[in-house]
Amino acid sequence: MNELIVMILSTIGSIFVLSTSVAMFRKRDVYLRINVTTKTATLGLGLLLASAAIFFQEYSVTTRVLVTIIFVILTAPIGGHMLARAAYLNKIKKWEGMKIDDLAGQYDPKRKVLYSEKKNTSFEPPVDYDKGPKKT
Repeated sequence: MNELIVMILSTIGSIFVLSTSVAMFRKRDVYLRINVTTKTATLGLGLLLASAAIFFQEYSVTTRVLVTIIFVILTAPIGGHMLARAAYLNKIKKWEGMKIDDLAGQYDPKRKVLYSEKKNTSFEPPVDYDKGPKKT
């Protein structure tokens, strides 16, 4: 019975990791890639580690797996958020289909401060999404 559970969990985990790899090629900008990597890789890694814990059935392996899963669940969203924030503040080009920019007008590049409310700052995102892509 345990082999069947290990096989199912490792197969589903591998499929999630594979879908992350495929999505890295298919997504159009860094923000979508960060989103996909954070979510699916976390779930895929958790399933693979859970299958390892069931396979070995040892206290030391199970505790290490649980600690690793908790660590990944806690740190992956924070890492994704920090990568996306750094990409936004460095004006990395976004996909033209992105329609909502929640941070527009909230970053002051002179003071290097990100406000929680809308301010009239001179920071402009690379593309104005309300009017569509810039035409030259």
